[in-house]
Amino acid sequence: MSSGPRPSVPRPSGPRERSLSLRARVGLLAALGVGLIVVLVSIAAYVTVRVSLLRQIDASLFERAQAAASSPLGDQQVLAQIPSEALGAADIRIALLRADTGVIASKTEEGRFRNPPLGRPELNVARGFLPSSVRTAEGDDGKTYRVVAVPASRVRGFALVLGQSTERTEALLKRLGLVLLFVGGTGVAVAAWAGMGIARTGLRPVRRLTAAAEHVARTGDLRPIPVQGTDELARLAHAFNAMLSALADSRGRERRLIADAGHELRTPLTSLRTNLDLLAQSEGRPGLSPADREALLRDVRAQVAELSSLVGDLVELSREDPPAATHAPVDLADIVGHAVERVRRRAPGLRFDVSAEPWTVFGDAQALERAVTNLLDNGAKWSPPQAAVTVTLRGGVLDVADQGPGIADADLPHVFERFYRSEEARTMPGSGLGLSIVKQVAERHGGSVSAGRASGGGALLTLQLPGTPGHARAGEPGTPPTAPDR
Repeated sequence: MSSGPRPSVPRPSGPRERSLSLRARVGLLAALGVGLIVVLVSIAAYVTVRVSLLRQIDASLFERAQAAASSPLGDQQVLAQIPSEALGAADIRIALLRADTGVIASKTEEGRFRNPPLGRPELNVARGFLPSSVRTAEGDDGKTYRVVAVPASRVRGFALVLGQSTERTEALLKRLGLVLLFVGGTGVAVAAWAGMGIARTGLRPVRRLTAAAEHVARTGDLRPIPVQGTDELARLAHAFNAMLSALADSRGRERRLIADAGHELRTPLTSLRTNLDLLAQSEGRPGLSPADREALLRDVRAQVAELSSLVGDLVELSREDPPAATHAPVDLADIVGHAVERVRRRAPGLRFDVSAEPWTVFGDAQALERAVTNLLDNGAKWSPPQAAVTVTLRGGVLDVADQGPGIADADLPHVFERFYRSEEARTMPGSGLGLSIVKQVAERHGGSVSAGRASGGGALLTLQLPGTPGHARAGEPGTPPTAPDR
């Protein structure tokens, strides 16, 4: 049995530093930073000392060369008879260089001649092409010399050449390099240790925040963590606590939503099941009159409609994004008229006093009519028989005032919350979702809703929508049709 190609499993890639802890990375970064600074300072110090020492050697050699050139040493016969040790420095070599490359050097105590390194620069001084020269060159003994050449004042066509070994200078620079290396290494180690300590102290709030997040993920405990200080990490902790608080509120709303939805769905389902059981038991048996049977069927239809409406409201409110709809200019006054006619048929014992001025809104006509209908249904539900519901639309502000008992002060902040029902409303039909849908529709159209008390003592619900005065032009899409009665 053949099998298809195995899916390739991605291997962890990336630099090795990704596996290091943040504290280790901070310490490593501090060590690298200090190490770079130490290297630059060490190089600068080494170069500065080297240049300074070479300048001192050059100045000393020029001074000696000029003094020797004007002294009897500038005479080739005298120079040939004087050993270089008599010049006061055993590491100095002296010679007279003739323009035709002839060399007269001083002898050692053993009688050997020791010439300083000679080359074209010194020959150019002897020939008068250069006033002087200085350079570093290697002697015949393998050592490095600093070589200075000046014209001999006593003999024309000669250059007095002095060469001094840089062995002592190189040894001093070598010791300096070792000292700088030791000090730099120590500084890097101290910087790494200090960086680790600073990272440990500075990242303590991050570790506490990480532990809190892991605790929340493991246990679901949303209690806030203690916060100290006012720096950026403290602000991060405050933001984390705010997130925990929002998550706790969301979880609480979710639990209430599930509990309330279960309660609201249970009631019509139970009643529906009871009526269906009665209808099933009456099949083929006497005892249930045609009128009672018709009444049960009407109750079943009403309960199915109530259940469908409740499920639709739940689906509508559970959407994070607004459903796809055609937005077009619609006249809010026409929507109010259609909604009033619909609610008037459902509440024939009430009077609706309507005063609506044209107001064009760019939006979803169906959603807007549903929101207005919910406001009117709420006013009709709370109004006593033969009472009046006042509906006023002016400047994009729709006021619906009833003559009921009004809204208690404790309930005003919660009127538009999902499934919220006051103590008085728990015995009345409804799911507590109608005003929540009004709020959702208003916010999706850039408007707002509010609740208060009417002048007659009842409830006053206000829907405010942005728009422009006047009617929507006839024939434009989005004009709401007369919706069938629900």
